[in-house]
Amino acid sequence: MADAPRLEGRGAAQAIHRLMDEDPPMDISGAVVLVTGASSGIGGATARAASRAGARVVLLARREERIRQLARELGESVALAVPCDVTDRVQVAAAAEAAIEKFGRIDVLVNNAGQGLQATVDAIDPEDFRAVLELNLVAPLTATQAVLPQMRKQGAGAIVNVGSGIIWSSLPGSGAYSASKAALAKLSAIARVELADDNIAVSMMFPSITETEFVGTVRGDVAGALKMEGSSGLVPQSPEDAADTILDLIRSGAEQADLVPEEYGGTLKS
Repeated sequence: MADAPRLEGRGAAQAIHRLMDEDPPMDISGAVVLVTGASSGIGGATARAASRAGARVVLLARREERIRQLARELGESVALAVPCDVTDRVQVAAAAEAAIEKFGRIDVLVNNAGQGLQATVDAIDPEDFRAVLELNLVAPLTATQAVLPQMRKQGAGAIVNVGSGIIWSSLPGSGAYSASKAALAKLSAIARVELADDNIAVSMMFPSITETEFVGTVRGDVAGALKMEGSSGLVPQSPEDAADTILDLIRSGAEQADLVPEEYGGTLKS
């Protein structure tokens, strides 16, 4: 019995090697890519980048007019806007069905929707924390569960979860948000092992500070979040840089990628 965990680990590693070594990289051209949080920022940039690469895209977000406008911009024959609160499991399941009804398949899921929470540990509102965990952690799980039957039926798929490089720092006020993204990273790592035999690659993308609406929409202390970002010394990156990195992960099936400078725990060279 003592050897069982090692055997399971070896088997998982072999499955991942098969996934990476024997199967060709995913061709985004013609693929159906479902993006959550597609109404702005990294999500919108990812949808545009995937569309330029020849993908058909499914746009999920609560802001209906924004995603409908983006679908018109990309072309409604190759883009589908689905108004969706990704914390509502029923709505997510319906969105997956709508994607299959229009395009006949789902090849890629990009779990991008998320929200920050800025508060010191003694000041974290438990209701805010629950809401952030629902959006940043539970929603990616339920979206993954919604697309898995179709991906398994097809015999392949890719899932990219968008995390945050903040998990490699211990910044005061970031505990709740960092905890949600650290948990997502662990969930992704285990899902990657579990789904390798299904030829489904699960990857994590860790952005750094990005030029989006994100900081201005955090729960808790917005002013504190803006101050922390402004004093970080980091130059905000474009959503397009993050989108290109996400597409690289889809193509390669690699375990993770980041846009975080080396001095902050990432791999980006100065």
